[in-house]
Amino acid sequence: MTESYGALCTDHYVNLKLGLKLELPRSRDTVLSLFERVRRQYPGMSEFRKYTDELALESPTSDAPHRWLAVRASSVRAGVVNPSASAEAYRLLEMVLDVSPYFLDISPLDVDYVEVLYGFDIAAGGNHDAIVAETLLGGSPIAGLFDLGSGSPIDCQPLVGLTLGDGTEAFFEVRTRPDENRNDRRGEPISVYLTLRRRGPIDELKQLAPMFRDMTAVGEELVDRGVLPVLVNPIRDGIVPGM
Repeated sequence: MTESYGALCTDHYVNLKLGLKLELPRSRDTVLSLFERVRRQYPGMSEFRKYTDELALESPTSDAPHRWLAVRASSVRAGVVNPSASAEAYRLLEMVLDVSPYFLDISPLDVDYVEVLYGFDIAAGGNHDAIVAETLLGGSPIAGLFDLGSGSPIDCQPLVGLTLGDGTEAFFEVRTRPDENRNDRRGEPISVYLTLRRRGPIDELKQLAPMFRDMTAVGEELVDRGVLPVLVNPIRDGIVPGM
């Protein structure tokens, strides 16, 4: 992720998810010890939060970049919002892969999958589904389906999944958000996601960091060759200013 992405969207971020087959220990000392280890490296991550299904350590949302780490029953997640460079985001995420297995007693056999998500939020008013339908599907055969209705599209969220040569799964997704008034979604963005998934188990925990680096190298190429020119830029260019 680079500063140039900030000119294309409202927010951009990169997230990590380590999915596990067994539930994690949720004892007070176990999770807090992990959080303290991360906070020593990132002092700004000083806000501890307890949600219904997860425990989280975050920096203030006003920070740029905003960093967070969360532990759920069967996953460890982390992310960086609006990093100034790719390396800035990757440092935290790779650290989480390095240290969390030892604090949370994760074994190689327990690894179900590793996911890396690149996200781009594009602020837009009006009917988000109509914007996506026009900018991404206009003129295509599937666009003819919209002519069968009597009004504007109410759901248009394309999702394309691919298997890459190295066994990585890649998913390109556009997400609009439902609202009571579908024609007025001020404050809610259109989101574009690239999710890369590599499935486990693995032989050794030390494989996680190289796996992550391989996935981010592929991810950056797919962002530049696919996500930005095919999805983000057309949506951004199709938004009417002031709506």
